[in-house]
Amino acid sequence: MIVTDTHTHLYSEAFDEDRNDMINRAMQQGVSRFFIPAIDSTYTASMLQLEQDYPNNVFLMMGLHPTHVKENYKEELKHVEEMLASRKFYAVGEIGIDLYWDKSTLEIQQEAFKHQIQLAKQYKLPINIHCREAFDEIFEVLESEKSDNLFGIFHCFTGNLEQAYQAISYNMKLGIGGVATFKNGKIDQFLNQIDLKHIVLETDSPYLAPVPYRGKRNESLYILKVLEKLSILYNITPEEVANITTQNSKEVFKV
Repeated sequence: MIVTDTHTHLYSEAFDEDRNDMINRAMQQGVSRFFIPAIDSTYTASMLQLEQDYPNNVFLMMGLHPTHVKENYKEELKHVEEMLASRKFYAVGEIGIDLYWDKSTLEIQQEAFKHQIQLAKQYKLPINIHCREAFDEIFEVLESEKSDNLFGIFHCFTGNLEQAYQAISYNMKLGIGGVATFKNGKIDQFLNQIDLKHIVLETDSPYLAPVPYRGKRNESLYILKVLEKLSILYNITPEEVANITTQNSKEVFKV
């Protein structure tokens, strides 16, 4: 069984004490494909080191995270451009809009999001979307940029059924992680109404650990708890969920 974690911050400082052990724990249980989103330029060296250490398992994205769209965002976007021009990445991400932490930067977040979507189209890459309290704003940008070249993953999807179908209409898979296991997560109430061909698995580790680890540091191994939850919701075996969602990830990332 091959399980794909389509969104994990393996370079996070939260893993500095036991990074290799944590990765090996996951790999021993079949979690062997790790897609790594960018945050900003300060993490690029750590991401490249991870890829060097695990060349067959780690696949990098490049982008500027919406919560890091600050006064220097144009310099950061230039870094994204230079990196995309210099070597292969598997997606532009994580990009999007976050109105939970700071509503005052909405305008430059929108600008950065659009610009990075256009870069993804230029390089024929998928996008990996971060959306927090910003569904309407995200959909407005996607509507303005929609085309056959626009595709990717709606990371950490936490919307309702209508929003799920709207995301899918823009050629997005839904990234499903620990929230699916939360009692108040709500997405478990309708997820099985969505064809599994639209779903990929993720952890967003070290964040959003699934039950029974909620509130603790998340790690890629815990994706198996998400897998178990989906096998119950869809009434199929965990192996089937793993196979279908890994195949979906291959369609998106082309690897």
